[in-house]
Amino acid sequence: MSIAQEFEFVIQWHLTERCNLRCTHCYQDSSRQQELSTEEVRAGLDEIHDLFSTWSTTHGLTLVPSFNITGGEPLLRSDLFDILGYLADRGWDTFLLTNGTLVSPAIARRLAGLGVKGVQISLEGPKTVHDALRGTGSYEASLSGIHSLLREGVIVTVNTTLSELNAESFFELAETAAKLGVQRLGFSRLVPSGRGAALAERMLSPNRVRELYQRIFALSYSGMKLVTGDPVVAHMRGREEGSDDQGDVPVGGCSAGVSGLTFLSDGTIVPCRRLPVPLGNIRTDSIRELWAASPVLDALRTRSRYNGKCGACKRWATCRGCRAIAAAVSHHQELLSTLDDDPQCPLEQTK
Repeated sequence: MSIAQEFEFVIQWHLTERCNLRCTHCYQDSSRQQELSTEEVRAGLDEIHDLFSTWSTTHGLTLVPSFNITGGEPLLRSDLFDILGYLADRGWDTFLLTNGTLVSPAIARRLAGLGVKGVQISLEGPKTVHDALRGTGSYEASLSGIHSLLREGVIVTVNTTLSELNAESFFELAETAAKLGVQRLGFSRLVPSGRGAALAERMLSPNRVRELYQRIFALSYSGMKLVTGDPVVAHMRGREEGSDDQGDVPVGGCSAGVSGLTFLSDGTIVPCRRLPVPLGNIRTDSIRELWAASPVLDALRTRSRYNGKCGACKRWATCRGCRAIAAAVSHHQELLSTLDDDPQCPLEQTK
């Protein structure tokens, strides 16, 4: 008797590029696009449902799909709750990523009623640091949104984007988050693209990443978990040197094109929102065919297509670095630019 393999798959859907803030470090550029209609979003979700069903029956996979619904600012979509309800009807785990400034008590109640699994709200540090990056008054507005969600029993993740502008402030933020009672504290590295390209010189150095992450991992708060999607993190949390060498098949690490896809507001499909290499468009292309035959996705999954140390690293199968940061720093437009080294990797990369 064969045992079904469990496979996590994350869809990130940017319903809009519109936003009520203009954050200096944003990897988006606030360009306006022809947004998908409610009906087009639903049709896309139906196609994804059929794809997951096929994978489950054909390959014996136990799919564990989840959806991150975001923007821009997703609360600017008037049909947001219709879409969240459609996802809830499918029984899929759904998370909302928002800046939190528009989360009123009434909105928090609606989110709780729809069974949203969690809401991520971005805070970049204490008030002075956060407002400098996201706009005057945004810190207090986001805190208000967090309070509203917590009162309704919604799981809240506070997330920050780390650079030299706020790295030291993270520890004060951690204290604040713990006092607020949020359940999760997340972090990621600055991607110097979009408006964030102007902050490229404020990126953390590899040594700074190592030192900062070691200090973060030493934190411990009752009731609050540290979380991150940074692929280099797992290798800094006690794994023995070389113990994670699993060959030439990606089994973890950077999810771009391996365990997830991103849909933009106009239907463009990309491996990751921070890696703007178009694969096709949901309005005209089959998601199933793109996943199976896209040359971009094939390159992301193929070790021999990687340049430099990342391609030679013993941790390739479980890491591969952050492809978005590698692409943004390379300043190249070709596909292979996405396969350069992660310039902030703090690990010794050897065969």
